[in-house]
Amino acid sequence: MNAIGIDMGGTRIKGVLLNVTTGDVLHKVILPTGDGEGTPWKTAVQELVQQLKAATEEPIQGIGLAAPGLPNADNTAIACMPGRLQGLEHFSWPEYLQEPVRVLNDAHAALLAEARYGVARQASNALMLTLGTGVGGGLLLNGQLYQGYFQMAGHLGHISVDVDSEQLDITSIPGSLEDAIGNATVARRSYGRYQTTYALVDAYRQGEPLAALVWLTSIRRLAVAVASLANAFSPEVVVIGGGITQAGDALFGPLETFIDLFEWRPAGKKTIICKAHFDEWAGAIGAAGSVISNLSIATNQR
Repeated sequence: MNAIGIDMGGTRIKGVLLNVTTGDVLHKVILPTGDGEGTPWKTAVQELVQQLKAATEEPIQGIGLAAPGLPNADNTAIACMPGRLQGLEHFSWPEYLQEPVRVLNDAHAALLAEARYGVARQASNALMLTLGTGVGGGLLLNGQLYQGYFQMAGHLGHISVDVDSEQLDITSIPGSLEDAIGNATVARRSYGRYQTTYALVDAYRQGEPLAALVWLTSIRRLAVAVASLANAFSPEVVVIGGGITQAGDALFGPLETFIDLFEWRPAGKKTIICKAHFDEWAGAIGAAGSVISNLSIATNQR
């Protein structure tokens, strides 16, 4: 059974043709988003769908679409996405494409990719943190993606790890996890010395004292967040994804050290921390995989 998965970004739209039973990616397409240019993003999505359909003779069971923002109650559109992709809010994808479409938050889709086909596939309870420009997240509870009221659940980057901070994040949370480790705040955290996480980690590996202070402070706060979330949700596995995971051992080594200090482990219980299996294609793969639950829900309702 095949489905199409689409991941809408600010500069690129990625699409996959996925065997939703096995998780095999049968075909990939990347197109420019065209946000603010002559070719709008909705036309690019339509072209991408046509290319993916042409790659197979088998019927398509549905389309999953991952995008930044909050989906509406029936997962047919993004209800709230200020600032980017003008016109995306309340745009009905099933109506536009004239076939079933399930719309998800992009971090939720990445979690579904790991839960169905990746490192969390054996887990009933898992959470994911995506470390990039900001920090996204998602929750898998009792085997189901938990979206919560107004589809806001899983914004794990907007928990506080420094309540006394005078710096408020985009949701008005002081000292958020997103501000503590996201790439967007590297320059501020390093007093202007480093502009990117890549440069910061490179200097840390070379033993530069300021880089070590800034980087290890960020990871310590990440560890506090992970341990706190483990107390709240008791997941079997915490999946860490996003571009910052390219730091490899420079991230996961110190993270393990700090979590050993902070995690509550009654009777020897220990939360497994895993690097995400999927990279930049996670959103598209998870969106395609979400068609399975979408179809089963529709069948049950009938």
